[in-house]
Amino acid sequence: MSTYGSLLKTPGVARIIAAQLTARFPNGMLSLAFLLHIEQVTGSYGAAGLVLAATSVGQAIAGPLTSRWMGVWGMRRVLTLTMVVCASGIAAIAFIEMTVPFYMIVGTVVGLSTPPVQSAVRTIYPKLVNSKQLTPLFSLDASAQEIIWVAGPVITTFVAIQVSTVVAILIALIFLIGGGLWFILSPEVGRVRIPRSRRKIGKVLTKRAVLLSTITGFLLLGACSAVEASVVATFGHGGSESGIILAIFAVGSLVGGLSLGHLPVGPWSMGRRMFAVFFGMALALFSLNFWWLAFALLVAGMGIAPAFAVMSAIVTSSVKFSDTAEAYGWVGTGQLMGAALGSALAGFLIDVNGAVGGYFIAAAFACVGFLVPTVFRRWHPDLRGRDSSPIPDTEPVPMQPS
Repeated sequence: MSTYGSLLKTPGVARIIAAQLTARFPNGMLSLAFLLHIEQVTGSYGAAGLVLAATSVGQAIAGPLTSRWMGVWGMRRVLTLTMVVCASGIAAIAFIEMTVPFYMIVGTVVGLSTPPVQSAVRTIYPKLVNSKQLTPLFSLDASAQEIIWVAGPVITTFVAIQVSTVVAILIALIFLIGGGLWFILSPEVGRVRIPRSRRKIGKVLTKRAVLLSTITGFLLLGACSAVEASVVATFGHGGSESGIILAIFAVGSLVGGLSLGHLPVGPWSMGRRMFAVFFGMALALFSLNFWWLAFALLVAGMGIAPAFAVMSAIVTSSVKFSDTAEAYGWVGTGQLMGAALGSALAGFLIDVNGAVGGYFIAAAFACVGFLVPTVFRRWHPDLRGRDSSPIPDTEPVPMQPS
């Protein structure tokens, strides 16, 4: 823990972590908030799943594209524009009752304009700390981001059940605007300029570590989102059990990230962490009892943050600095698509088979998420004893005053 303490004392690190977490918090809220809101309006989880699928299409297109634009127009301009458009789309879904096709159109706009905060901050990190501190910083970031992916749905569930789904969406909107402004105005965002990439868009996916992280992140978030929808379907809209179980899920992830984040990253690291996620989610298939589900998801959570940390480390160490934003754009797109698709597929199976259908989807995503990095472990860099900083560009990267 002393390693993390020294990191947080490094100038700018604590501020930029807090700002980016706040700005990205809606990513962990909106899939579930949209699912609950549109299901309430239309009476169908399947209809809500279509809207989430449309949102994921927009995110798939925008992720690497808007990240790459930051190297052309600058981080602040791109982040501000996307934030304004995204906020407008979210507000429309919350306040305007529409038919499913129109919900899908607005959902696509929300996906297209999702601010590329993750790409921006993970490009900034190597400029804030030395090479020895970079891997622990990614571990700390991965542990902290579980507040987004797991604790975010806890807030959404409690508010949607106890107050209304509209208020749940509005809370996500407040985080988007408030956190976005905090991050955009942070001095570190103004000081670091991403150089224009000289490679064609998508070329960075030829780096095996980037492709491996994109696919595995897609599967991991698909599993998590399917679990979230399933927990809500298990206990319905009338009690607090859903929020408690999702909070336990979050605790498992935070404990796993802080406990395992200091371990060296070798070829088997991703597979081992994803096995813990799969094992826990597979356990959930055996019983829908409250305490059994709490135990199963505690086990599953132990692998989530460590897996995210490994993804960040192997991506950064495998690309040039000018390509890091686009690389993280693809990884982020994979994660956001997985979150939306996992909720969508779980919604359809919940309609057909009840809550157990959603847990089956979660376990299936997690199983494939374990098999991919295990089978393709040769694509996984061995960072034991190696510098995990980005590969230097052939020209100097200027720093701008904030």
